[in-house]
Amino acid sequence: MEMRHWKVAGALLQNPQGLLLVANRRRNGSLDWTPPGGVVDEGETPLEALRREVIEETGLRVDQWAELAYTVEVAFVDREMLLQVEVHRAHSWSGEFIFDDPDGIVEEARFVQQKDAGLLLKESPLWVQEPVSSWLANPQTVGAHFSYQAQKTIQGELRVERQ
Repeated sequence: MEMRHWKVAGALLQNPQGLLLVANRRRNGSLDWTPPGGVVDEGETPLEALRREVIEETGLRVDQWAELAYTVEVAFVDREMLLQVEVHRAHSWSGEFIFDDPDGIVEEARFVQQKDAGLLLKESPLWVQEPVSSWLANPQTVGAHFSYQAQKTIQGELRVERQ
């Protein structure tokens, strides 16, 4: 069986109030916080996907992108799936929060200071928590790479390890 690739793009929007995080309601009812972003559709570049996803999830329109902040790769061993994420920093944006997510996942968005981001990210997957926290600690970092391996345990939990 061939490994399935899943491409996702994430956006880092930061202002004096902090980093923008969105609250995602998952299928199982749980809530986690992440930077805005989503799946890169076929025929889209990651930046085109990000522009679309940020508008859909927050109502904000990114006018200009800065550098690629970091990448994340997660190998889901037992699902033969590879998640590849590009996370870009937004240089400028405009608009006001409007929540009209066509996927019905995003419930809220807010800019949060670094100390508060850690608390909100606690329920997010390790492959979200670590890279975001690392970037917040040193936002000048460009092009860092984070690699993880994930698989189900006997109890049905997902075990994630940094590679």
